[in-house]
Order: sequence, then structure tokens, then C-alpha cells
Amino acid sequence: MYRSHVLVCAGAGCISSACKAVQSALQENIDQYGLAKEVKVVETGCMGPCDLGPVVMIFPDGVFYRKLKPEDAAEIVSEHLLKGKVVTRLLHRQPGDPDQVTSFDQLDFFKRQTRIALRNTGIINPESVEEYIARDGYRALGKVLSQMTPQQVVDTIKGSGLRGRGGAGFPTGLKWELTARAAGNPKYVVCNADEGDPGAFMDRSILEGDPHSVLEAMAICGYAIGSSKGYIYVRAEYPLAVERLETAISKAREYGLMGENIFGTGFNFDVEIRVGAGAFVCGEETALLASIEGKRGEPRPKPPFPAQEGLWGKPTVINNVETFANIPPIILNGAEWFASIGTEKSKGTKVFALAGKVNNTGLVEVPMGTTLREIIFEIGGGIPGGKKFKAVQTGGPSGGCIPEEYLDTPVDYESLTKLGTIMGSGGMIIVDEDTCMVDLAKFFLEFVQEESCGKCSPCRIGTKRMLEILNRITSGQGREGDIELLEELSRGIKDSALCGLGQTAPNPVLSTLRYFRHEYEAHIRDKKCPAGACRDLLTYYINPELCRGCGLCAKECPAGAITGDKKKPHVIDAAKCVKCGTCEQKCKFNAIITV
Repeated sequence: MYRSHVLVCAGAGCISSACKAVQSALQENIDQYGLAKEVKVVETGCMGPCDLGPVVMIFPDGVFYRKLKPEDAAEIVSEHLLKGKVVTRLLHRQPGDPDQVTSFDQLDFFKRQTRIALRNTGIINPESVEEYIARDGYRALGKVLSQMTPQQVVDTIKGSGLRGRGGAGFPTGLKWELTARAAGNPKYVVCNADEGDPGAFMDRSILEGDPHSVLEAMAICGYAIGSSKGYIYVRAEYPLAVERLETAISKAREYGLMGENIFGTGFNFDVEIRVGAGAFVCGEETALLASIEGKRGEPRPKPPFPAQEGLWGKPTVINNVETFANIPPIILNGAEWFASIGTEKSKGTKVFALAGKVNNTGLVEVPMGTTLREIIFEIGGGIPGGKKFKAVQTGGPSGGCIPEEYLDTPVDYESLTKLGTIMGSGGMIIVDEDTCMVDLAKFFLEFVQEESCGKCSPCRIGTKRMLEILNRITSGQGREGDIELLEELSRGIKDSALCGLGQTAPNPVLSTLRYFRHEYEAHIRDKKCPAGACRDLLTYYINPELCRGCGLCAKECPAGAITGDKKKPHVIDAAKCVKCGTCEQKCKFNAIITV
């Protein structure tokens, strides 16, 4: 029995911040001080606050240390673990609060969350099936196999109100019921782990931090619909997730939790991993199924839907990682418990990936109906550097932006749709006053255009034409009628594109036109970027009152556009200036001004 557990976040973000070196240093010092039988170091999945990594939590104290280096390990062991003294210099300070916070449950980032899908991430060792079992793991599977009929399982999921967390929000229980009733065998369970939205990393963190929860849920789904085979489709860019999934599957088979005759009930279910090449379009369910079958990842028309004709033409359930992660708690706690969380039509919680211009980036899980203001300012800590909030992009490239006046909007499927955006898989990219909304729309359209599979011309050609217009506008060559042309193209693409990804591709443009039309007009009519972000619309100027004539800007200018005598104000030749910004970066006297 250990008196303390040192939890080291080993999610992909913290690994990139050298958490492995911190972990090794902690173990070395624990061994050196003879504490190996009293203190255990546990490698966990993502804890959530990605910008603070490497992070460590010490239990049962609950002390949270952030931005650790290997050399900090000796002090943590000698002072905290040996003497019981908290190392205050390694504690976290919340934005705008001078006081340090000792315990993780005192941090706004953690205490305002309700963790269901993320219940185990950051707490257990994802490679230990024993630790998952200790947290009620596989109890739900045991319950359905021993106490429930397949129809009772379906009814429980339907009664919970759980909707798919992959973007569309289709009722999960209804999808299972349709598949269970569909004619044809065998039937399949597919987990969509092809998370491709920029700034989204919710599913990756669950796979890396709690893979058994997904395996257990897939087996429950298999029992409910009459399937004995499942596939997890995960992108190759998630090597850590693939590795931990492979370990989890192996351990589950070893313990008889997967394979033949599970729990001695005669129920058989097994899972295979299929690694995709990372095409964004393979997040669309029919393209994903084609890829699993070894074909090119392209969507097909619907109907028939996968519930009727899915993998190899057989009835198939497709849910994403987060959706599956909610299943075991619903089975254990009941449909009413889950339905009591959230709003009337959007039940339960939702995981969001906070990214962009926000103090606390990372993963958060909150009840449906939580306002954007609470998520961004209370959990996310607000905007860094005293900058003003401008908008939040939800739903990734398929979503849209929400301006400041709607910060008090509750986050649920219906409310976001009314604002011209979608829930999506849960990405939230926050932008401040320095962000050009035309440029932001161009960024997402570039992504969609690059990732288009090319099968249908509205998406393949239409997004290309839209991107050409946006490139003109942001380079100062926009012309009257461009806004109307963007709107016309957007309507055409939404009405005629083959799949959901193509149909939602114009959303970032439409939402920025809806809320920030004046920025488009300024680019086109005044040839100005109100945010000062579009390089082609900027002019660099040297303030003669601040210039000391040091010559550093002239020396560093790659275009030779700056001239002037030593110790006298210099000037920039606008005709030669390539607007790279090097002079502004190098000037020590803030004499370079952008207009």
C-alpha cells in the first residue's frame, strides 16, 4: 500500500514538453531517498491544462505542480514527499490572481468542470487494465451481459438523451435501435477516431488516457445490436493513441474481457484497429467505411444510411470516441441520471478543446447549457495580454464564429445552430482584437479546399472559387460584388455538395459575413484591414522622432528597402518593401509603425 501517488501527465502535449524526463527524475529521486515502497509514480493520460505542461498531481494531497523541469524533481521529493512541505514556487497562479493555488480542485479550470467522458483521463495509467477496473471499469459490460436484454440496453441509451458527439448530434440510442432492427448479418460496430478538425484533440486524449472505456462501450453496443466485431478507425498522426489502444486490446483479451465467451455468457466480441492516412474527409462516416474496406476514402450518397448498409454492405453503428466514452457511466448510473444533466434537448456534458487566444488552453468538460462566457472566461481564464475578446470559432472548418454579443449563449446543439454555427466535435478557437475575420475565414476555407476529396464539383470547384475571392480581398484586390458572389457560391455549395463536410464548408465565410461584414467591406472599399493583420494591406513607416539612425533595420531588411545616414532618421521605400515585418521585429526603439 502506497501512502502517496505521483501522477505525471503523459498526454501527447506533455510528452512534447519533456514530461518523460521529469518522470524519470522523480523516480530516481524517490529511489534515492528510499521511498520506492511508499510512493508510486503513475503515468497518466492528459489532465487537461495543456499550456501548463509538464504537470504533476500528488495524491492524496491533491497538490498540482506545473511547468516542471527534471531539476525540480529533487526538491519535490525531498520537501514534499519526504517532509510534507509543498514546494510553493512550482504552484500555479490563476490569471489575474496573485495568490498561488495549492490543490487542483481549487483551480477554476478544474472545479467548474463535470467530468463524465474524461472521468479517468489524468487519473489512471491508461496501460493498466487493473486501474481501469478499480474505477468501475467493465462493470457496465458485466451488468448488460448478466442483467439486461439487448432491447433494455437500447432503451437505456435512448432514455438518456445522449446524442452523437462527432458533430451532427444524432440520437445515439435511435441509431443503435435502427441498426439492431436492420436486416442483414453480420453487423458491425465502428468507432470514428478520425479527429481532423484544426484545434481539436478531445478524442485523442480519451484514447491516450482511457482506451478501455471505448473498448467497453463498443462491446456494450455490440451486445445491443447483435454484433461480434468492432473496428476503431484512427488517424496515423495519433501514434500514442494507437499504441495505447493496442495495449488495451491485448490486456482486455488476456483478461477475457474481449474475444470469445465474455464473462462466460456466450457473448463474443472483438475489436481491430484500422489506421487511416489522415484525410479530413475520412471523418465523414461513409468515406470512413470505404477506407476500412480498403477503398479510396470518398463519401457516397445517403440513403442508404450505414445503419442499413454500412461496412461491406451490412448494418453498422458508427459513433465517435467521446460518444462511446459516455456509455459505461450511463449503464451504471441510469438513463435518468444522465438526462438530468444539460438542457431539454441536449443532455449530458460536452468536451471542448480550448485553443487560440485564451489563457488556459486545453481540454474541458462541462454540462450542456454552460454559457460561452463561463467556458472562455471562468474556465479558460479570459484573453491574454489584456486584449479584447473578438469571437470564438466552434465546430472547426464546418462551423462558424460567434461574436462578443452572444457570449452569454448556452452551448447546446440548438442554440449554436441558431447563431449560424455547429457544435462539431468540440473545437473552440478563441480570437482577439488582432485577428482579421476575413483572414480567419480564408484559413478555414484553405483547409477545406485542400482536404476536399474532389468527388463532387460543388465542393471541389466551388470552394476553390471562394478561396480565390478571399485571396483577392485580403491582398487588396477585392472588388464590388465579391461579397454577394461569396454568398451565392455558399448557398450553391450547401445545397448541392455530396456530403456533410462539403455542405458545411461555406459556414466560416457565411458566419463572418453575418457578424463581421464591415471587415469585408473595409478590405474591398477602403483597402484596409481593420485588425491590421493582412500583410498586403499594411504600410511600414519609420517615425523620425523615435528613429536613432542605428542602421539595424537597414542591415536586416531582406529587400534593401530601408535607407538613411548613420545617426539620422531612416526611411522605407514603399515600392521595395515586401512587408515581411523584419524591421519591426528588430527595431529596439519602437520606431517602426504599421499603418
